Amino acid sequence: MPPQESIFFAATMLNTAAAQRRGSKRGDSMLKEFRNFIAKGNVMDMAVGIIIGAAFTAIVSSLVADLINPIISLFTGGIDFSNLMVVLSDDPDAGAFKYGSFIMAVINFLIVAWVVFILVKMVNKVKDAATGPEEAAAPEAPKGPTQEELLAEIRDLLKK
Repeated sequence: MPPQESIFFAATMLNTAAAQRRGSKRGDSMLKEFRNFIAKGNVMDMAVGIIIGAAFTAIVSSLVADLINPIISLFTGGIDFSNLMVVLSDDPDAGAFKYGSFIMAVINFLIVAWVVFILVKMVNKVKDAATGPEEAAAPEAPKGPTQEELLAEIRDLLKK
């Protein structure tokens, strides 16, 4: 048995023996940890966000590919950046430096970032409208007398 495997085997045996001394099965503590992790609200919020994000990605990808890229191609004379490349060799099996695909990916990223920015602005505007205007600032309570005024009052009282 190679040394790495024997160390792993020994660690596994010690771990199993410790679990048996505690009177639990080997996976119980890990299962409890996992259950506690999943039960936290942040994990559920994150899962919902990921699912909605995946659906939103499909919408934005369609927006970019089907609506915005054709408009861009009108302004650029119908140039399809994704076909731009530098062939590295005359050999047909040789690779190519496809910088056009990178340009399209950057353009798509900028468009997606802009759409997300606009969406966040709209959501914030709706949220601000729902919370209503902030209550008018309450008038400040009158401040009490300063230390000097109190000392002057005490002095006047003592003079009497």
